Amino acid sequence: MTEIGLRERKRRRTVRTLSDVAIGLFVEKGFDAVSVAEVAAAAEVSKPTLFRYFPAKEDLVLHRVADHEGEEARVVREDPAEPLDALRRHVLAGLDRFDPVTGLNDHPDVLAFHALLYGTPALTARLHTFQERSEDALAEALGGGLDARLAAAQIVAVRRVLALENWRRIAAGERAGDVREDAVAATGRAFGALAAGLPGLTAVDEMR
Repeated sequence: MTEIGLRERKRRRTVRTLSDVAIGLFVEKGFDAVSVAEVAAAAEVSKPTLFRYFPAKEDLVLHRVADHEGEEARVVREDPAEPLDALRRHVLAGLDRFDPVTGLNDHPDVLAFHALLYGTPALTARLHTFQERSEDALAEALGGGLDARLAAAQIVAVRRVLALENWRRIAAGERAGDVREDAVAATGRAFGALAAGLPGLTAVDEMR
């Protein structure tokens, strides 16, 4: 594995700092109430510098989940023989560690972030674009073609709905630990339904 250079480490720290400052302001005041100029001032950088790292205001928030873009495709490439089973195990592992991306996390900062993300139309629209790119990557990992695109759309939608259900229950006041058993069961049912509806999805070669 190539060691990350000093310049790249500095760039990543800057990006993380800008995103963290912005999210803090958005959570406190509301996404639409905070200008890019205000974020730049709070982070002590110029607007051109901020836009060099984040071309759009929404990207300041979506950076927090950027590492998960194309996640399904990466999982399938690591285990192409049984893509659905690999994805099911991946989701269950996320639930086991209360990964925020699964929605099963009741830390106040995570809840505030999810409330910001799902409660702001501009951010949910940008999140949809993010999910479309993940669908495209997954379809390619499944071999391409219409069948692969249909399968990818269903898989990404299932993950989104499962995460939203977990978040909604926790946002309503339930504890993550109390929701976990139901979340695991729902994941099993959802992937069982996917397997029943996508019987040919057992290997990349079968999708070609």
